[in-house]
Amino acid sequence: MTTTISASQARRLALAAQGLNRARPTAPVTRGAVGRTFNRLELLQIDSVNVLTRAQYLPLFSRLGPYETSLLDELCVAKPRRVLEYWAHEASLVKAEHFADLVPWQRRTWPGSLEGLDESGHSLASEIRELLLVAPPLTAREVSEALGREHLKETVEWGWNWSAVKRVLEALFAEGQISTHGRNKQFERRYTALGRVLPGTLLDADEVDPGEAMERLLLASAKAHGLGTAHCLADYFRLPVRESSTVLESLCERSALQRVMVEGQKDTYYRLPGTVIPRTATGRALLSPFDSLVFNRRRIEKLFNFNYRLEIYTPHEKRVYGYYVLPFLLGENLVGRVDVKADRVGSALLVRGAYAEPSAPGHTAAELAAELRLMADWLKLETVKVSAQGNLAAALEFALSSPKSADNHK
Repeated sequence: MTTTISASQARRLALAAQGLNRARPTAPVTRGAVGRTFNRLELLQIDSVNVLTRAQYLPLFSRLGPYETSLLDELCVAKPRRVLEYWAHEASLVKAEHFADLVPWQRRTWPGSLEGLDESGHSLASEIRELLLVAPPLTAREVSEALGREHLKETVEWGWNWSAVKRVLEALFAEGQISTHGRNKQFERRYTALGRVLPGTLLDADEVDPGEAMERLLLASAKAHGLGTAHCLADYFRLPVRESSTVLESLCERSALQRVMVEGQKDTYYRLPGTVIPRTATGRALLSPFDSLVFNRRRIEKLFNFNYRLEIYTPHEKRVYGYYVLPFLLGENLVGRVDVKADRVGSALLVRGAYAEPSAPGHTAAELAAELRLMADWLKLETVKVSAQGNLAAALEFALSSPKSADNHK
């Protein structure tokens, strides 16, 4: 049986699943609140870009408001380990329960597997595994030093011009044979033995059936999405779309999922049975370019009529909106976007461009001003400064100059 819903209902389903359909809680944010939000999302993408703060911290601010980022850091090293870093939607913090299911699929896609190593590479892999069993968590450079090897970069056909040690470490990491104990201040992985992170039954990913693993991952993706097409449900954990489509149809036949059509669209969507559609959506948030709501740009364009592209790697003169652009969610719609940067020396949140969508309501500037002030406070920046770029810039600057900017969504 296929159910048909409106585009508005689809948006509200998506926002509720992501924890973005309501105003933020007013109580102080605890580690429990961070953990519950993480469980809702299933994963947080990691990225080295630090224009505002590291990518994994921003989605929690969008949903919880100002919080201590150390709460997430603590969650990532707490015992028993519930969260760890692995390849999912790119490099991500993922639920520990997903690790064994992700490994067989990542082994198929990682370009530098252990199988491609020569004899010296396999010998180095053995040395690294033995070292990490007895040593504290180490960066690639520290592993090189401990093994008495020079940390020299070499040109290879894949990767990022890594050293031999780094190349083997990453192959072991992708194969699920070693893990990490967080990252240092330079954003370098601190590698450690897998048994120190996930002792017990989750260690042997070789025993996991890939088909059953895909089912579990797609069901988790459906929970995090509210509803999604085969393309976006597969994309959440970077699973192959064709195989995912077959599995999704099988899950529907067993009533583990339901097919959904959205008015005005031809795509088939899927959702968990019993998913409740909220009557309203009243949240407000600035969203990171790496936020899970906007992972799949095709989905955002179809459900929210919002064309969004990450322009970090676009040459400056060809950028339309800017370098680090955050979509602005108001209610159930994405109503604008801002190009922002944290000027830590000048203690200012710089808005280098502000743009409203054609359908943006009249109070967009006031709501955005309040959200930017909240973000500046969280980042410990004293002011918000707006440039003249964009069709919302003048109204936003005026709203920021007023002491009565909307603050009812804090």
